[in-house]
Amino acid sequence: MAARVEIDEDNETNKGSMWVLDQKLDQPMDEEAGRLRNMYREKKFSSLLLLRFAFQSLGVVYGDLGTSPLYVFYNTFPHGIDDPEDIIGALSLIIYSLTLIPLLKYVFIVCRANDSGQGGTFALYSLLCRHAKVITIPNQHRTDEELTTYSRSTFHEKSFAAKTKRWLEHQTFRKNALLMLVLVGTCMVIGDGILTPAISVLSASGGIKVDHPHMSNGVVVLVAVVILVGLFSMQHYGTDRVGWLFAPIVLLWFLLIGGIGMLNIWKYDSSVLKAFSPVYIYRYFRRGGRDGWTSLGGIMLSITGTEALFADLAHFPVSAIQIAFTVVVFPCLLLAYSGQAAYLMNHQDHVVDAFYRSIPDSIYWPVFIVATAAAIVASQATISATFSIIKQALALGCFPRVKVVHTSKKFLGQIYIPDINWILMILCIAVTAGFKNQSQIGNAYGTAVVIVMLATTLLMTLIMILVWRCHWILVLIFTALSLVVECTYFSAVLFKVDQGGWVPLVIAAAFLVIMYVWHYGTVKRYEFEMHSKVSMAWILGLGPSLGLVRVPGIGLVYTELARGVPHIFSHFITNLPAIHSVVVFVCVKYLPVYTVPEEERFLVKRIGPKNFHMFRCVARYGYKDLHKKDENFEKKLFDSLFLFVRLETMMEGCSDSDEYSLYGQQTLQSTDGLLNNNGNSTSSNQDLTMSSVDSIVPVKSPLHVNSTVMSSSQMSSHTETDELEFLNSCRDAGVVHILGNTVVRASRGSKFYKKIAIDYIYAFLRKICRENSVIFNVPHESLLNVGQIFYV
Repeated sequence: MAARVEIDEDNETNKGSMWVLDQKLDQPMDEEAGRLRNMYREKKFSSLLLLRFAFQSLGVVYGDLGTSPLYVFYNTFPHGIDDPEDIIGALSLIIYSLTLIPLLKYVFIVCRANDSGQGGTFALYSLLCRHAKVITIPNQHRTDEELTTYSRSTFHEKSFAAKTKRWLEHQTFRKNALLMLVLVGTCMVIGDGILTPAISVLSASGGIKVDHPHMSNGVVVLVAVVILVGLFSMQHYGTDRVGWLFAPIVLLWFLLIGGIGMLNIWKYDSSVLKAFSPVYIYRYFRRGGRDGWTSLGGIMLSITGTEALFADLAHFPVSAIQIAFTVVVFPCLLLAYSGQAAYLMNHQDHVVDAFYRSIPDSIYWPVFIVATAAAIVASQATISATFSIIKQALALGCFPRVKVVHTSKKFLGQIYIPDINWILMILCIAVTAGFKNQSQIGNAYGTAVVIVMLATTLLMTLIMILVWRCHWILVLIFTALSLVVECTYFSAVLFKVDQGGWVPLVIAAAFLVIMYVWHYGTVKRYEFEMHSKVSMAWILGLGPSLGLVRVPGIGLVYTELARGVPHIFSHFITNLPAIHSVVVFVCVKYLPVYTVPEEERFLVKRIGPKNFHMFRCVARYGYKDLHKKDENFEKKLFDSLFLFVRLETMMEGCSDSDEYSLYGQQTLQSTDGLLNNNGNSTSSNQDLTMSSVDSIVPVKSPLHVNSTVMSSSQMSSHTETDELEFLNSCRDAGVVHILGNTVVRASRGSKFYKKIAIDYIYAFLRKICRENSVIFNVPHESLLNVGQIFYV
């Protein structure tokens, strides 16, 4: 198959410049990777494989949801039970909450809105960014839309989706409001990562006090703190090493609570099954009044972990998630809550420790051990989801640069963030030791959960309109039903803000300030780079030597810009009139996609005439991609550069420009034919003209192109050989990485809150975050920082 490049019109200079896109050479595709990719895309799994996935999903996805029976009834009736009918009403609320939210909304609707298997609020946001121009960092380009993992559809001009798209894109305020909604949901998920280990482990540890009633509550808290310290200390091993234990533990836990529930229904009071009638919900609210309404904050805890179900979606097909929930999780949870309700009908004074007291004495300690293990698994799943969502925020410029450790060679999504891990541990221990009881932590937990669900509902409304293109009536039904249920819960948790519900609000507010200020500074820094970039005319005016001393070697100039010559370059050569013989402007940017395939990662183009020896390389990543230490970024970059030079010689009349546009239409007309072996003109209708993939693959084997292209390349082989030898000699002379160390300051006329945000908060975050040189694994002896200050 012939090598291919893309051509298009140049908007600035009316000349041409070539980007290497996808060579599509005769390189064998990894058959196993292709098979797995096709299998995933087509969702065709064997029954046995699907059951295996469903079994594995129990340990990763459902741990948090499964441990809720430990504390729901106590948080629903913190002051005791006045009327046995209240137990039936509360059970009815639990049954329908589990049915409406986890089962119908999340498992069967929201999980279908995954971004190629990735879940969470940022996955929904990335989908929206690809179907509407709502991303706030303006570093995207139409060539990004040609990625195989990028999907953008067109709308009929008068359709409801097109009107919604125009409404979103019309004002910057609406784009920022959408981003704020995503950030609020993200911050609440981080709050879940703090509160889930606290309440789960503390509730499980409380089983010790049931068997030893005279034990001090401080001992229970101490045991919980020790377990939490051990849990967070083991995070650096990654879930891959201990993951094989998770699914059996959680499956055993569900079977135990389901079996105990059946036993208690048969043993104590089978009349609780009448709670399946929604009439008892009406009676519960009519009898309870305001107290019944506020008890919804405790009922809300029965569906905690539902958002983690969506955030941890990465490793399993949706069908496996649905099978696990409908076959195991849902029926076992219904039996567990019904069994506790049956026990409480005869032991109303045992509501504080309803779960442990309803366990038969003969299996008490085995169940206690399994409960503690299940609580740890539930905490692990939420912590992993927190790492994952922070990585997504980091990739989209919404979180300071932190160290991300890849803990598994098998699963890309399994990561560990040391800084966040220890912050979570400190806050989790503070919550556990500070509140010392489940009730106040439960109030805080419910607040975080319901706000995340509201954010997901609003994002799903846009997904249904712009991505799924549902009829507006279906969108209205989904949104109305979801908001009625969730706003009801939200109104209830508002009554408990002063009883612990303020905790997630404070935590979320702190993280929201950090994330928004960082994003604001990132956008302003990019805008400064755009406005202060050097024009192409300035570069051309310098002449072949760039008006400087050209020293042997290659200079890699890192920049935020994917087009134009960055201000850091002019700043550097103004103060130091010497530059390397070869200059490559490197732009690493993240796209609103879950991953960029390795063969589509790099874009390469030439800046200025050939004798300037200036290039640009854009490396594109998705929010799930990682800069791993074993990834030889520099080698792949040079492989891409050398392949660009080879392909460039195949094109005649190749000129240069400053923009992303690839090959002007006028140039296409002038090179409409290539010479074959007989010297005759050939048609340009081959693969050489247009490509659907804007990328370059590192050279793994000699170029295998057809005879037509080979004859053309032979005409310029001397030029190609000379330049490749020149590039190799410069590479051997040494490679220097030039990074900009920009200092952002608020302008004098700025308002006080902007000065606080930029001069103090953003400056502090820049000081403590990781340097780009560390992220790119730049050797210290090859690093050159160029400082500059700009005012916003």
